[in-house]
Order: sequence, then structure tokens, then C-alpha cells
Amino acid sequence: MVSYADVRRWKPEELESAHSDLGNRRNDLVGLQDELDGAKKTDGWSGAAAEASAAEHAKLVDGMRSLIAEVATVRVAVASAADDVAKIKKRIEEADREAEANGFQITEEGGIRDVAPPQDVPEDQLEEVKQKRLQVRDKLMADIEKILDDAEQADAELAKALTSAQKDEIKPGEGGTLADAASTGDLQALAASAGKPAEDSPEANAEWWKSLSDEQRAALMEAPPAWLGNRDGIPAAARDMANRANIDNVRGDLVAERERLQAGGVTDDEQKKLDEINAKIASVDKVSETIGKEEPPRQLLVLDPSGERLKAAVAVGDVDKADHVSVFTPGFTTTVDGSLANYDDQMQELVAKSELQLAESGKKGDVAAVTWIGYEPPQWSETHDVLGDSVVSSSSAKEGGEKLNDFYQGINASRDNDPHLTAIGHSYGSTTTGYALQGGDHGVDDAILYGSPGVGTNDIKDLGVPEGHAYLLEAKNDPVADFARFGGDPSHMDGFTELSTAKSEHGGEVTGHSKYLNPDTTSQHNMAAVVAGVPERAVEGNTDGVGDVVSYVPHKTQEGISAAQEWGSETWSDVKDFGSDTWSGVKDFGSDTGSKIKDLFS
Repeated sequence: MVSYADVRRWKPEELESAHSDLGNRRNDLVGLQDELDGAKKTDGWSGAAAEASAAEHAKLVDGMRSLIAEVATVRVAVASAADDVAKIKKRIEEADREAEANGFQITEEGGIRDVAPPQDVPEDQLEEVKQKRLQVRDKLMADIEKILDDAEQADAELAKALTSAQKDEIKPGEGGTLADAASTGDLQALAASAGKPAEDSPEANAEWWKSLSDEQRAALMEAPPAWLGNRDGIPAAARDMANRANIDNVRGDLVAERERLQAGGVTDDEQKKLDEINAKIASVDKVSETIGKEEPPRQLLVLDPSGERLKAAVAVGDVDKADHVSVFTPGFTTTVDGSLANYDDQMQELVAKSELQLAESGKKGDVAAVTWIGYEPPQWSETHDVLGDSVVSSSSAKEGGEKLNDFYQGINASRDNDPHLTAIGHSYGSTTTGYALQGGDHGVDDAILYGSPGVGTNDIKDLGVPEGHAYLLEAKNDPVADFARFGGDPSHMDGFTELSTAKSEHGGEVTGHSKYLNPDTTSQHNMAAVVAGVPERAVEGNTDGVGDVVSYVPHKTQEGISAAQEWGSETWSDVKDFGSDTWSGVKDFGSDTGSKIKDLFS
């Protein structure tokens, strides 16, 4: 029997720590897959010794699979117990406050002691006061009895799981890998009982998750369906678990598709598809390498192999718990296999600089930063597709912006308390960010756009960011920032706070298009200040030059187009796509389009 004194001493934080330790242990065990595969009997080795070795190897694998299944099962039980204990402790605190407010004290044994009866009660009110105090006492006794019942149940459920593990009664999940072993039949059944959200929207996903029992949520963390990892509105920890569990399956499917294509030779028509598959496999490998970094820990929030290129999003830090969360969207030529590692390093530096600025300003808080490559940015090979995926077309930015808007919404919807959320966009990624913000209801508190060819609008109010909380950085000799292609040049828009990229006491100068996040620069310092919620520490300033003078013409053209569109002119819609005659260098793309654009981005 669990006593009230026992329950008072329970510490949910220790169960939470055990849950984390079990997760690390499970991951360590699953990570031994390659070593086990490498220890198999080598081809060509035969005889009694080979058979004995194979038998021992099979025995070792079975033992590992059983151990992983036990760890996973106990981990779910510990997660559920931790939630139960936290709720029970809260109810104990509430009962203590109610008892004290009415002159009672709850003893260690769970009894009720009258320690401060009311004094000087008028004789005609004695009976009424007595009856009210009896009601309070009876309610407290009923609360204590229910607390003890629930505590007994929580203790029994955890003991049941521990006993099953101790007696080797837990059957590993089906499948040939160590990761499959964690998905036991019982956990799969419990996870399946959770069903699925009615629709795939951040709000619906969040409401569904919060409606589940503690046991269902814990089971979904251990035996997650593949679709869970890409659902905006689901907590980052659950998305991370689901996507990590799905990595091997995604890679395996891609390898199988490659082998199918290669069987019997590859035709010219199939070569492009084969190249796409090989790039996706390389991207999966880069994701695995990136999330393998442990300090700070990473979270895999998007893993999507659909389309021409693999999409992914990786967070540095804990998006579920961080006080300040930023989402960085890169632009032209970005791919997961070619860009993720570098951007992840930059986000790690940004997190460190942001936390340093918090400390220096005397504030506390944790920071997380996401590299979001959840869309397919334009590539060099697409520069001639001016009406589709070219970097001079807004098509990819608009499509990506819809997904990015959902991602922003999902962060806020998945949490009980909204973090300070910062949207960051570079180059064509700033255009994508602009369209995402125009989608509304995003919950973004600050927006940082740098090296921007435009944000898809001439009116900063369309972005839906609080007034004074949209920031712009433009480095010297950055021609893309003067491109004025998508809604005009942001440096000519009212409402942006321009932040310096020049040398200052906080860091060095950056020039060109691709060095804004370089370590120990003024621009990195400024972005970190905004991300940390201390924008007063940023250095304001601009780098207007010849390019800004030139960009004024297409910018005013864009304003004219917008004004015409507001009056309902359909004629001007085509002009907006191709620019004005005054900007003939943009209009007359011709056969040398790619080389001209390449000069801008070099």
C-alpha cells in the first residue's frame, strides 16, 4: 500500500530524468546496428567454427532486441508515471492550501487536524460555521482518498512494467532491425488506439495530441507512425522520435527504388529519376550525420522524400521548451545534401550568441534555432523556367510559404505557452518567408530578412508582424538585395528597422551575399540580439549604395503595379511577372538568362 507520506516524497523530476536516461540508453543500443551487421559471419567462412560464430551472433542479436523492447516498454511506463505523479503532487499542493486557508492541517498519515478553529464566533452563527467546516473537512478527506487511489494505480502500473521486463515477458516488435524491436505489439496497439487527427492542420493536430491519454502519447513516442513526424502542431520531441524512427525506412525505400531502376540498365529517360534518387539518398545520409550531433541536441522536425528533392528541418536545441525559437529559411541553390550541415553549424553559432546576449543583459532563457528546408528552393538547372521553378519566379516561394506558415503555426499550437518566435529568411528564402508571413495567423513576433530580393509585397503591414519588429540587413556589394524582383526592394519600404552589417565594436563587416551569419560579425550580433528578444542591443544602420539607387526604379514600378492591381487592372498582372520596360535587364532574359543570374549570386 502507498501511504500519503510516500506520495508526498515522490519526485516527478526524477522520473523524468529516468525517462530521458532510458531514451539515451535505447538510442545507444539501437545505434549498435552497424556493429552487429559487421560482426556477421563473413562470406566464404564455413565449418564448425563458422556455425558456432553464427549461433552466438544470432543469440546476441536476440538478446539485444529483447533488451531494447524492455527498455522501450519501461520507458513508456515511466513517462506515464511521471505525468501521473506530477498531477498528483499538484493536487496535494492544492489540498494543503485549501486546508491551511480553513484552519486545518493534513498530516503525514493523510489525516485532518484542526489547528486553527475560528475564534469569537457569535453564538447564533456557531452551528453554521461548524457545518461549513465539516463540509471542508469531508471534502479534504475525499480528495486525499482519491489521491491515494490514483497514486496506488500509478505505482501498480509502473511496477507491472518493471516486473514484465525483469521476467523477460516482453516480446520484441517485428522486423529485422534493432529499431523495430522497440515497437512491441502492446505499444503498437496502444499507439493505434490514439487514431489520427480529423484533418492535417496545425490546430487539428495539436488538439488531437492534447486529447490523448498520457499512455497513448508515450506509446506514440516509442512506436510512432511515419506520418506523425511531418505533422505541424505535434510537439517537437514526438516529431523528432517519429522522423528518426523513419529514417532507415525512407533510405531503404530509396535504395530499393534505385535498384529497381538500375535492373537491366538505365535509359536516358530514367537517368534524371536516378539522379534524383541518388541525391535523396545523399540527403538522408546528411540528415543522419547532422542529427547525430549531441551538443546541443538536435531535433528532426521534417523528413519528407516526396517531390524532386528531399525536404528536412533540423532544430538546434529543444523547440518544445525554449523561451526563444527562431526558424531560418535559406534560398536559391539550397539542398539538404549540399547545405544542411553548414546552415546547422550557423544555427548552433546563432543559438550560442543569442544565449550569450541574454546572459550579458541579465536575462535568463533557452534558445532553439531551426534550419527549415521544408520546400524545394530554385536550382541553377531551373533558371530558364521563368514561369515555374526559376529563381526569378515566385512559384516556389509561394508554395514554400504556405508550408512555412503552417510550420510557424505548429510551433505555437503544440505548446502550452507561446515562445518568442523569430522568422529569419535569406535571399530567395526571405521571399518565401515573406509569403509565409502574409498567410496570417503565424504567431511570429520578430522577422529578420537579409540579402532579400523582395518579400512579395510593398506594404509591411501585409506581413502581420508587430510594428517595429521587422528587421532588414543588406551588406555592401550584395546585388541580390537590390534585385527588387518580388514586391520591390525592401530597403525602400517603410516600416523596416535596418540593422548594420558594417564593422562595429560587436564584430566585423560582411560584404557580398552569403556571409551575413559569419562568426564574430556585426550582422551575426544583430540577428542574435533579435532572436534573444533584446533588440535594444542591436546596431542599427544601412549600407545604401549605387545598387539601391538603381533598384529604386523597379521598386517604384512594383508599387505602381500594386496600385493598379488594387483598382482591378488585369493587364498589369503580366507586367508584374516580367518587370517593367525600365528594367530591361530583367525583362530581356533571352538565352543567356542563367549566366546573368549567376553573376548576381556569385
